Amino acid sequence: MNDTDLRILQLHGSGYCCAQIIILLCLENMQRESPDLVRAAQGLCLGMGDCSGTCGILSGGICALGLYAGKGTDYEQADEQLPLLIENFREWFHEKTAAEYGGFTCEKILDGECGTPNPDTCGKLLGESYAQLINILLDAGFNPDEGRDETDGY
Repeated sequence: MNDTDLRILQLHGSGYCCAQIIILLCLENMQRESPDLVRAAQGLCLGMGDCSGTCGILSGGICALGLYAGKGTDYEQADEQLPLLIENFREWFHEKTAAEYGGFTCEKILDGECGTPNPDTCGKLLGESYAQLINILLDAGFNPDEGRDETDGY
């Protein structure tokens, strides 16, 4: 078990869901806090609330990519690589979950046992997805320890 896996367990034990955890891991990389963003990410959890929707790891991961490459002020523009970052993460997640679980919804990943995430299944997938997200950022020239500066685009 590596440091990220331990941190995922700690965050899960503190009551955070999958989408919140992937956001928190990225915010911690950047040494930032954003309780509003973390609260908003909870709406993505458990398949967007009904288990039949997209896994929060995927939707939270896509939001996390936006932390690094998205538009956040009137004076910013989204990085031109953002669509490709999203496509790469989405394709990887779809292939991984199709092969291992038969689909990318919470219902498929949890084998119909909705309501409470399985820490083993979800924790493993979260760790692998976070590592993939970091690799995608690195491959595109982003530093995961640095988010967009508040003055970017001025």
